[in-house]
Amino acid sequence: MRFLSSLLILGLTACSAQTPPASFDVIIRGGTVYDGSGTPGVRADVGIRQDTIAYIGDLSRAEAPVILDATQKAVSSGFINMLSWADGTILRDGRAMSDILQGVTLEVFGEGWSPGPRHRSKRDTLWTTLGGYFDHVERLGISPNVASFVGATTVRMYVMNQESRKPTPAELDRMRQLVAEAMEQGALGLGTSLIYAPATFATTEELIELSRVAGQGGGMYITHMRSESDFILPALNETFRIAREANLPAEIYHLKINQARNWSKVDTVLFKIDSARQAGLRITANMYPYAASATGLKERVPMWAQEGGLAKMRARFRNPALRKKILSDMENGIPTRNSDPKDVMLLGFKKDSLNALYKGKRLDEVARLHGKSADETVLDLLTADKTSIPAIYFLISEQNIMKMLRQPYVSIGSDAGALALTKNFVDMGTHPRAYGSFARFLARYVREEKLMSWEEAIRRMTSLPASNLKLIKRGSLQVGYFADVVVFDLEKIQDHATFEKPHQYSTGVQHVLVNGVPVVRDGEHTGAKPGRALRGPGYRQKK
Repeated sequence: MRFLSSLLILGLTACSAQTPPASFDVIIRGGTVYDGSGTPGVRADVGIRQDTIAYIGDLSRAEAPVILDATQKAVSSGFINMLSWADGTILRDGRAMSDILQGVTLEVFGEGWSPGPRHRSKRDTLWTTLGGYFDHVERLGISPNVASFVGATTVRMYVMNQESRKPTPAELDRMRQLVAEAMEQGALGLGTSLIYAPATFATTEELIELSRVAGQGGGMYITHMRSESDFILPALNETFRIAREANLPAEIYHLKINQARNWSKVDTVLFKIDSARQAGLRITANMYPYAASATGLKERVPMWAQEGGLAKMRARFRNPALRKKILSDMENGIPTRNSDPKDVMLLGFKKDSLNALYKGKRLDEVARLHGKSADETVLDLLTADKTSIPAIYFLISEQNIMKMLRQPYVSIGSDAGALALTKNFVDMGTHPRAYGSFARFLARYVREEKLMSWEEAIRRMTSLPASNLKLIKRGSLQVGYFADVVVFDLEKIQDHATFEKPHQYSTGVQHVLVNGVPVVRDGEHTGAKPGRALRGPGYRQKK
């Protein structure tokens, strides 16, 4: 009702003031405006001056150099990708096509790894800090806005490389200092990815210490928890402990429960999160709407064997005694039982010869072709390709997805880069979430499954994450806010990417504006790159 009243007041003001022609740079005309608060949409026009929403109401008498037709379309704030790996892909193609065409106007990085801090190398001196990366991409030119957490893995590797041990007091002080510096450069908080080496070597106490620094800078803690499978309940407890003892909000990356043997834990997981929230902890989560995850094939290898990086891991494979122990641990489920090989699809290899033999096949079939057990095949492939070998893991329950998506604290993230239908990207295997996460959420789970109203779905992708991240004047369609806007068709928005054919753009988004500039017009990318780096609450501008 408050929003309706505001529109009426604005409309009356417009009539009495008789807004002069050409007083706006852009007018979005005839759409149903969803302000992001979760209230129903209202028929209105949107007037934009420079990078700001200047008016919402009746602009039928106003003119502008750019008028965008939104008749029978939804108009909302641009969508926020809470888990993006576009920090690398936008350096190769700043258009961010696969996300922009879904209405994504903000890419958020930092799941454990972040673009800075990093040591200066002889080959690459473009930036060494997170702030330096922000400056670089703004100079380069990008279509979406970007923001980032500082990665706890990045900080740990900067100080300790990939060692499996506790930091010394001096090393911990240095890590705290790096987090503090990143917060002053605009980091949103601290991000972790605790199932991966060397992140998994960090103790809870180490993470609390770093999180305290992030919290003092106004940031939050966001985490790929230490387990999403057999030990998900202790992993939740660790997340809550970090939030409580470091006194900051916490968000769970890609909330899910892996492995059929664990699916029945869903009610307990949700109950624990609800209980933590009721007890005063600020706990939220994000998801991608697919029943399969993606990570490296190397994650089937015991964590102790991964210490020191890929080269040292492969050296252990070549040591007969260590290889025997690795295979024994894999066979006996130490520290956790691996997924069935039939549930693992190999996305691709660096070596063309391996791609020709195995790309797109399930691990059980690859093992048969290779003539060895699945575990031995994994070690041989990792040795031969000298990469982590990306793979898709079909381990998630569709019913659990729907139950989790219903939770009011859940936003959306792709857990993928922003790609394009160009050779440098389409030759890569990828998860369909890179092209379809936001469109699929709206098409399948809102329009078809009716898990929630349109206005609630839009809130989940706009004002909810913007509020969690403490973004200033972003995430809502309000006068005075930045003009990040998406116009889309509720009945036609649709994902098309599949696991077999992932490189397919979503459709149904008509217009996208970033900072007031049309980046997508009539479904086509304009080539514009008005994106900015959005700094977090602890940002201190250089004098």
